[in-house]
Amino acid sequence: MSLIKKSLAFGFTALLAIMLLAACGGKETGGSDSGNTLETIKKRDKIVFGVKNDTRLFGLKDPKSGEIEGFDIDIAKQLAKQILGDENKAEFKEVTSKTRIPMLQNNEIDAIIATMTITEERKKEVDFSDVYFEAGQSLLVKKDSAIKSTSDLGKGTKVLAVKGSTSSQNIRKEVPEASVLEFENYAEAFTALKSGQGDALTTDNAILYGMADEDSSFHLVGGTFTEEPYGIAVKKGQKELVKEINKALKELKSSGEYDKVYKKWIKEG
Repeated sequence: MSLIKKSLAFGFTALLAIMLLAACGGKETGGSDSGNTLETIKKRDKIVFGVKNDTRLFGLKDPKSGEIEGFDIDIAKQLAKQILGDENKAEFKEVTSKTRIPMLQNNEIDAIIATMTITEERKKEVDFSDVYFEAGQSLLVKKDSAIKSTSDLGKGTKVLAVKGSTSSQNIRKEVPEASVLEFENYAEAFTALKSGQGDALTTDNAILYGMADEDSSFHLVGGTFTEEPYGIAVKKGQKELVKEINKALKELKSSGEYDKVYKKWIKEG
């Protein structure tokens, strides 16, 4: 064989090897390029969850230990225990609201448990488990506030919200007479509430629980006035995995383990 032919043969072999490695890439860390994700999880003996790292009480990284803690994390561990027999077989990868579905589609994770509301629009892209947290929009006020629900809001009251959020739109529909002041993010809105720039702050109750946990002089009032149930998302068509997750959730609720996790993280009232 000539030197040129040898070089071409070597180059083709190397290219083929690279392509094979690329094809196998996502399967070791999470997801399955094709076939049955549940089977892949069981063969790997590990389930990779996409979780939030910046949402107090649900998924927040401890800067000292580097560990992620919260309601979503503990539920994920219990799911791993039910499905694989050991809560330590849950692995976590950070996701944001923007990256979580692409990471699932790219096989970087097996499932998303990250304060993700079940919507008809999202159902076009992913499959959801049963509801694991009944979220909804609520109000956060100072504990000595006269406001007890949205019925106490009206002309002359100021409600704080985040720019461009569905929460901002919802409160305008719920109480059109109230003034709505919008801020860039939740941190700014909460700072404004603490400094007396508004009478109440509104958003998803899961986020408000975190704020109340941060400052005990505030609490949630009036229950919820929208329904935004959280579900665990998996790749479209993975019915066996959805069935297994739902079975595990049912067991957690019937055994009382779910209530233990809920009470650990969610302080109502």
